[in-house]
Amino acid sequence: MKHSVNWGIVGGGFLGMTIAHRLAKAGQRVALFEGAATLGGLASAWSLGDVVWDRHYHVTALSDTTLRALLRELGLEDSMRWVNTRTGFYVDGQLYSLSNAMEFLRFPPLNPIEKLRLGATILAASRIKDWKPLESVTAIDWLTRWSGRSTVDKIWRPLLRAKLGDMYDQASAAFIWAIIARMYAARRTGMKKEMFGYVPGGYARVLERYAQVLENDGVRVVLGRPASKVEASGAGVSVQFADSRELFDRVVVTTAAPLCPRIVSGLRSDEIERLNGVRYQGILCASLLLRKPLAGYYVTNITDASVPFTAVIEMSALVDPEFLGGHTLVYLPKYVAPDAAEFALSDDEIRERFVRALEAMYPAFRRDDILSFRISRVRYVFAVSTLGYSQRVPPIATSLPGVFLVNSSQILNGTLNVNETLQLAHRAADEFLALPERVPDLVAS
Repeated sequence: MKHSVNWGIVGGGFLGMTIAHRLAKAGQRVALFEGAATLGGLASAWSLGDVVWDRHYHVTALSDTTLRALLRELGLEDSMRWVNTRTGFYVDGQLYSLSNAMEFLRFPPLNPIEKLRLGATILAASRIKDWKPLESVTAIDWLTRWSGRSTVDKIWRPLLRAKLGDMYDQASAAFIWAIIARMYAARRTGMKKEMFGYVPGGYARVLERYAQVLENDGVRVVLGRPASKVEASGAGVSVQFADSRELFDRVVVTTAAPLCPRIVSGLRSDEIERLNGVRYQGILCASLLLRKPLAGYYVTNITDASVPFTAVIEMSALVDPEFLGGHTLVYLPKYVAPDAAEFALSDDEIRERFVRALEAMYPAFRRDDILSFRISRVRYVFAVSTLGYSQRVPPIATSLPGVFLVNSSQILNGTLNVNETLQLAHRAADEFLALPERVPDLVAS
């Protein structure tokens, strides 16, 4: 008879939930601990007045097959709504539509040669299958080679700087390839229109259903209980909480790489160095509920350095306003380093900066259009794939018997989305289910 291993999982985002789901389905005993009051992590939901929607912006692409498989398992894929969206570009104080081939040909900021080279860059990236050679060249150098210096200066460099801050010139070409490849795969043939989907009710509905599935699996889900210490010993692996301690055969920690050494005791110095060496970007993300739309673009990319946010995500250009109380939902993300001074700004200071920028961008926008305004702050969102990054990715297994680390640093090249998170969870679960039943004894160093 197969032995049932007792697993503890720290972190209740989609990563921890999916690992728990896979292990429990295989007959393992699983406890899932989440420090927040709700499941979901970066994909959790919150309220804006009477409207409940995602705390950060999320979208499902047609090519997100792993996420769609989960939604199918949860009985939600058939309810998805698929929408052709439009894209805007804000350049030198002007807002342009860049939603189809004709608009691309008319795009004033670029001359015909620059447009030709930009199109060739995107096409070339979409056809690359082996990304590893791209790790040896920076994104800026690769884009300059394909798009030319003027197009890089006008488009690519501002976009990379907005996403990566001072690290924009350290990212490898594999980073920009991953973004282009996903977005290109989301487009249909013909005019290459963007086709994105969502579940009515947003991730609040998805997470509610996933929680029910975990309960049916027999997973013990504990919310509002952050782990303070994970420690391996001859008796097993203990997880320490503020008021108690639990013992497991194996423990999986899903927090961001630089946070792992703060709670996992006994890691070797080289393991700590590798985890701390992962460079992350954080985010300040404002959610605004408005009385009326801004411009109707799902995404407005911004190359103007004077704008204090990275992009404008008009979610109601994708999501039917019937799910948003008839209002407009807008996200204003600002990607920053984990130690950025912006994290110390008050909500009122951020609101004033962001609202002033909206007034400059959209002449018809008025402050009294704002029905609700909330700020989400997360210091560790995605790892930046720098040169040779795949050779420095922290491994899942640690030197501590029974202790495993699974986190976003192990997603190569991408900027983190639910589909990639689920793929990582399945890879980790496959590795865990292939382990021998007996946990090795802890060997003193």
